[in-house]
Amino acid sequence: MYHCHLRLYLAGRPCRAFEIMKEMTPLEHFTHEFSESSRPDGALAAEAGAIFVNLQEMEIKEALDSLIKNKSADAELILLVDRERLGLLEDSCWDAKDIWVLPASDRELRFRFLRWQQTYKTGKDFWETSHFLDATINNVPNLVWYKDKNGIHEKVNDAFCRTVNKEKAQVEGRGHAYIWNVEHDDPACIESERMVMLRKSTCISDEIVQSGDEKKILTTYKSPLYDVDGSVMGTVGVAMDVTQERSYEKEITNKNRALETMFTAMDCGVICHSLDGARILSINKAALRLLGYESSEEMMADGFHMVAPTVLDEDGEMVREHIRRLKKDGDSVGVEYRVRHKSGELLHIMGNIKLIEENGELFYQRFLLDCTEQKNEERQKERRQKELIQALSMDYNLVCFFDLQTGMGMTLRYDENSWPMPACLSSGSISFEECIGFYIQEYVHEEDKEMLMEASSQEKIQEELKDKNLYCINYRTCKDGETKYYQMKVVRAGKWEGIHGIVLGLHSVDAETRNEMEKKNLLEDALLQANRASKAKSVFLSNMSHDIRTPMNAIVGFTALAITHIEHREQVEEYLKKIMTSGNHLLSLINDVLDMSRIESGRIHLEEKLCSLPDILHGLRNILHADIHAKQLDLYIDVVDVMDEDIYCDKLRLNQVLLNLLSNSVKYTGAGGIVSMRIMEKGGAQSGYANYEFHIKDNGIGMAIIARITSISGCISSHSF
Repeated sequence: MYHCHLRLYLAGRPCRAFEIMKEMTPLEHFTHEFSESSRPDGALAAEAGAIFVNLQEMEIKEALDSLIKNKSADAELILLVDRERLGLLEDSCWDAKDIWVLPASDRELRFRFLRWQQTYKTGKDFWETSHFLDATINNVPNLVWYKDKNGIHEKVNDAFCRTVNKEKAQVEGRGHAYIWNVEHDDPACIESERMVMLRKSTCISDEIVQSGDEKKILTTYKSPLYDVDGSVMGTVGVAMDVTQERSYEKEITNKNRALETMFTAMDCGVICHSLDGARILSINKAALRLLGYESSEEMMADGFHMVAPTVLDEDGEMVREHIRRLKKDGDSVGVEYRVRHKSGELLHIMGNIKLIEENGELFYQRFLLDCTEQKNEERQKERRQKELIQALSMDYNLVCFFDLQTGMGMTLRYDENSWPMPACLSSGSISFEECIGFYIQEYVHEEDKEMLMEASSQEKIQEELKDKNLYCINYRTCKDGETKYYQMKVVRAGKWEGIHGIVLGLHSVDAETRNEMEKKNLLEDALLQANRASKAKSVFLSNMSHDIRTPMNAIVGFTALAITHIEHREQVEEYLKKIMTSGNHLLSLINDVLDMSRIESGRIHLEEKLCSLPDILHGLRNILHADIHAKQLDLYIDVVDVMDEDIYCDKLRLNQVLLNLLSNSVKYTGAGGIVSMRIMEKGGAQSGYANYEFHIKDNGIGMAIIARITSISGCISSHSF
């Protein structure tokens, strides 16, 4: 077990012996570290565990004095010397462990170094054995001592010293009387040790010793110690201080007697009978009353044998089996059984049976207590608990308890009308895997089977309940072609450490789920409508911003012209009329923007009224005049074959369309360009209708646009752009 790293110091001229030592393998538990110097070195000598000095070519006395002075006390010194100089070591060799005479053969050198290693290892092995022994005897709580033939203590352990309250130096080498502070040695102790040495065997006995002012009870084990020739040279003793234990035993015995007396005085039955059950040694009235008899003679005559005949047959054999298990004095067992009196009354008895020895005879002592009332209360409590479970789990089709470690459990509630299951899975001890597997296979919707099988596995449930108390799984069932929504709820039962108990319940959430789905659909519809309204607002306002810009430009432009020509009344009046036209169009657009219901719905409402087509065209020219003038463009509006100038239309919408087209032409036509619009009435319309084409053309970038409008009695019925 130990490991020794040995520093070897090789002093003196290098030689064959040093080479061989460095080549040889260390013994088990050892490693070697070599240091060398040609002359003695005090520092290296102080660190070495063994010093090998080659005295050839050295001043012997000077070298040895230096090494002996500096080496540690337990370091070994081995001298290598020529045979001719051996005589010079007479006064200096007493501190050396060994002397090797040179020259020597390699074989002899290996032998000597191996022999030295073995001797050194023997010393360390002895140290280890002594250390183990000392550590053992000094750390056990028992007293350990070694005595010679005369009863003198040669060696004792620490526990011995603590017990006698003395140091080892005070105890070792002294006899019994001094150590235990008494006048004379204990004769019983002396006699027991004499018998141990005489018989050469271990003796076990209890001894009472006086330690100071108190007496101690020691259970001692004494054995002989042998000399090298096999003769007995003394004794070794081990003792356990049982003073406190014996005190406890006495106290317990007294308490047991007091309890037995108390039970006898109380309404507790006591009966004592022989081992074979053929004799009743004693019985009190309470026991006779509980067993349903007036006297012991009546009970014996009725056939008492270990058990009274009034004990139920199935319980009587169980009581006999418990009695047979008692083997030695003090063995006892508790047992419950039932007694049926001749009157028909059924009593529940809590019994205790104890095997007792008195005066060398063994017999059974039995105590009987009536626990009928407690049993009835327990049954009522169990019934109330079951009723409570039934009431609390009324909404659940199945409620079970399972131990996830064993995979077994029991059914707490089961509605067989909802989910018929095999009897083995609905009552008694049930398997988690079989119960859940059958339920999923038979009743769960095909699309949810795999999901529920994985989510309800024992491993998954343990993982989910590791940091929380509740775990729920929603799924669908399919019974008789009808799909319903269900939920599996799993709750921790008790503490999670140790037993992983759970309560698992299955209940319908169909109504709640369908209500939530309906609410979700309503919310989705509302969100869709809100998004549509928002989009309609964005589109509408984008369009309006474009429509508003054109008349606003006209108002700004004509206002600037009016200010410039403020002295010319007719000209300013003309500008104001054009401003009025653009302002009316802008007011119509603003009123249209304020119609929020139309913006949110995204629909346009047409207000058809009788309008004059020339007035509409004149108004368009006035509105565009400012932009046309600013960009130095020419605007031409031509009317071709228009027979019906009075039409029914939504003037605002028609203006919006035409202004958008014309303003785009103005926007993308360069300075000096031409923008033209031609209006033609086409033939082929049915009676009361007219077809109009609006051709808008410019020489800027873009494309030509034709707008067709169909009118009936002056009322627009359809249009396309």
